Amino acid sequence: MYSTIIAEIKTGILKIIINRPEKLNALNETVLLELREAIMQLRQDQSLRGAIITGSGEKAFVAGADISEFLKADSSEGKKLAIKGQEVFALIEETTKPIIAAVNGFALGGGCELAMSCHFRYASDRAKFGQPEINLGIIPGYGGTQRLTRLIGKGRAMEMMMKGDMIDVNEAFRMGLVNKIVQHEQLMHEVEEILKFIISKPQPALAALIQAVNAAEHHGINGFEKEAEAFASAFSSEEMKEGVTAFLEKRKPNFK
Repeated sequence: MYSTIIAEIKTGILKIIINRPEKLNALNETVLLELREAIMQLRQDQSLRGAIITGSGEKAFVAGADISEFLKADSSEGKKLAIKGQEVFALIEETTKPIIAAVNGFALGGGCELAMSCHFRYASDRAKFGQPEINLGIIPGYGGTQRLTRLIGKGRAMEMMMKGDMIDVNEAFRMGLVNKIVQHEQLMHEVEEILKFIISKPQPALAALIQAVNAAEHHGINGFEKEAEAFASAFSSEEMKEGVTAFLEKRKPNFK
């Protein structure tokens, strides 16, 4: 079905593996297209409750965009390329089912941007992060200038993007770019376990939570109003009635 990604389904979880190990899983036009298709499958298939995004091989999550595509692009093509990447990564960020990045190696350029578009990030103790675009005479174009600033703050984001250096996983954790550092061999197990735990929670409440938190990051949207709307939407769910009833009856809730 796919030529540049692998999509595996297990117990309601979609695992998306960027599969170009000979290119360190670099993002090209085909990867972005197939990644979009996989995310749409997650959004539309009611049997799927969440997803993991990772890279194939032992070296890289995604080591950036496929630079060979840049040489044939003028400014007009460059803008189209940026918009295409931004749209796919926004689709990930706005999906109302939890998506976790399992960063198993280099997450550079577009790879760091992909990881940041996920709802949060667990990383191998071998992982390295960076936005090295400045070294090519360009800047991040798939949302990196925005998401990195929101995650680690303006000063640190400016420094990281201006220097164009890689940072190790410990520095990424200290900055707040990574939620948890995991031994390399245990990474997928840890991510699968935390996602299983999360998707055991009521799905309508998870969806409302993702929408409300995302609203805090978008200019022109009243985050408090969005929170109130999302809070209200959860009241119409059977899961809310079961959760509140179970609490009052001092028992464990039995969510569908």
